[in-house]
Amino acid sequence: MAKRTKILIVEDDPDTAEMLSAYFEAQGYDVLSAAWGNDAIKLSQETVPDLIIQDIRLPDIDGYEVVKELRKTERTSKVPIIFLTEKKARNDRITGLQLGAVDYITKPFDMQELRLRVRNALRRAGYASLVNPVTGLPGKEVAEDRLKALLENGGWAALYISITEIGSFSDEYGFVASDDVLRAVALILSNVTDEAGTEEDFVGQVGSSDFLILTAESKVPEVQKKLGERLERAFDYFYPVRDLQSGQVTSPMQAVLGVAKASAGGYNGPADVIHAATKERKVIASSHVGS
Repeated sequence: MAKRTKILIVEDDPDTAEMLSAYFEAQGYDVLSAAWGNDAIKLSQETVPDLIIQDIRLPDIDGYEVVKELRKTERTSKVPIIFLTEKKARNDRITGLQLGAVDYITKPFDMQELRLRVRNALRRAGYASLVNPVTGLPGKEVAEDRLKALLENGGWAALYISITEIGSFSDEYGFVASDDVLRAVALILSNVTDEAGTEEDFVGQVGSSDFLILTAESKVPEVQKKLGERLERAFDYFYPVRDLQSGQVTSPMQAVLGVAKASAGGYNGPADVIHAATKERKVIASSHVGS
């Protein structure tokens, strides 16, 4: 039997909640509902929904706080959320989108339009594991499939690159700026791999700020060297000049890299390769903020 898609409706107005529940149940969805923010958080953690339709004004905590809590936990961090609210101000809309909501619809709303937006959000969520929406790089699922294929052969190496302190950067300069950093990193990784790697190399994004390069063992020194040089130059570009000179930023962005090689052996699956690559990561590039 095919798994039915679960939608959680977080709405404190009983008439609206009942209308939405009845409508989406008639469309073939399993519908859960909550009238309080804390109940929505608890329910989401117990039974992870495929999508949440979220009101902002709730009796206990507002919808923004609900989303913040859900984004803190890996289990619920990727659930697509559509805000459905009477709050029409531009700042409210921007706040919702900054928190990672996939859509923002104001009341009164057209039910047919909401249905189509729900359908589109669910489709996009289905592709999320295959392609990162910010960088366009293949995601974790694709990377693991490539690793599985490589494990049957020799001569390969996996480079795991993480950009640290990007959360602090985002808090200070905004999510648009941090997305620009990630896109720049993705482009640098792809260009370096094209230049210093082989035609069969792979570049993917396996976490919010974690990347994976699969290349030949013999190419590791050159790839690592070029990555360090270019990332170090790139980081400074994203900070305002005044912050580069003032020393106010205490946790500048860094790139840390670890390597796992086929010659080390003992890998039973992709998780073992990732663990080996992340076990002894070292800093290869750092912003010069404050230096």
